[in-house]
Amino acid sequence: MRIGQAPRNRRQAVGKTLWVGIWLLYLAGPVGRLLQPGVPTAERVWGGLGLTLFVLSYLVLVFRHMWRKMTVPLQYGAPALMLALATALSWTLDFSWLVLFIFTSVATAVVLPWRQSRWTIPLVTAVLLAVGARYPEIRGYYLFAYGLPALGTGFIMVGVQHLIHTTTELRAAREEVARLAANDERLRLARDLHDLLGHSLSLITLKSELAGRMLPDRPTDAARQIADIEQVSRQALVDVREAVTGYRRPRLAVELAGARAALRTAGVEVSADPALESEYRGLAPDEEGALAWALREAATNVIRHSGARHCELLLTEEWEADERRYLCLTVLDDGAGPPRTQHDGNGLSGLRERLTRAGGRLETGPAPRGRGFALRARIPLTAAPLGAAAAPETSPESVNDPA
Repeated sequence: MRIGQAPRNRRQAVGKTLWVGIWLLYLAGPVGRLLQPGVPTAERVWGGLGLTLFVLSYLVLVFRHMWRKMTVPLQYGAPALMLALATALSWTLDFSWLVLFIFTSVATAVVLPWRQSRWTIPLVTAVLLAVGARYPEIRGYYLFAYGLPALGTGFIMVGVQHLIHTTTELRAAREEVARLAANDERLRLARDLHDLLGHSLSLITLKSELAGRMLPDRPTDAARQIADIEQVSRQALVDVREAVTGYRRPRLAVELAGARAALRTAGVEVSADPALESEYRGLAPDEEGALAWALREAATNVIRHSGARHCELLLTEEWEADERRYLCLTVLDDGAGPPRTQHDGNGLSGLRERLTRAGGRLETGPAPRGRGFALRARIPLTAAPLGAAAAPETSPESVNDPA
């Protein structure tokens, strides 16, 4: 049984019913009074009917609040009926019926909003004290036996209701977080598959067309292209598996080699900054992965959309106006340039999300020379400057060795 939730099976329903019903044992005083010998029949009939109606109103109110949406007539009518029965039975019979006011206080705390129950609970307690004042034999202790429990139990139930509402909201928030996490994972997978398959399938298409043009005159060269297709296909399968499991961390040097091969196969001349080929110590794995994805997506777009003959790859450090140092990957081509709509496709949208999550940003637009397309991916840096290489380790043997 989880608090604030309706029962899901018969066992939970029985458990909740027993939890509610066990508190009815506090009615043992009025029931015992009715069963005493010598009680007039009229009193028994009036007490039995009144108590039955009171208990039914209480149970209907509690179970309806627990399992279904409360209607306004029932929400306000049932507590009013319970208060009227508690007052009439306590006034006409004896002081043991004052316990009904405690159930009435609890019922109002459960079904009424806090702004109303904070007034109805003291009102029920005040009526209890007024009715109890007519019994001289209990004036010494009825305030502690009935008044304080009615007031305290009512406000305790207000706190319990607040706890139930908070728990319900937390469950809803947890479900929403789980849903957003699943959506984020689907987006990640879609992004990875688009980038991986778009690049690999473009290369496979180019090499297949090239092999087709080589046959039947140049079978040896065609066989070499087919072997490359097999290698690219196998690597694409490995990349897809790694993307699905979430372990893929692309490297700039690896993606540079793949971009060069793909661009040259497409007949695009490539000039790459030497900084792309060296190990960069100031770049975290996630940041390097974002730039590597940017390089892969940019190379794929050059092959598929630009119609360029030359592509330039640059990696530079830049200082921004916010006095932060950024590592900027720039891909320039001399192709057709950006579309007039300036609308990002799936690849650029996914790349923009990757860079944003890594703290960077993506810029696209016309190339500086006036013809072609420029893609710039920026990642903030906090470590060693560009080109900083690891200092060679020295040992006593190397120091003393004349060679």
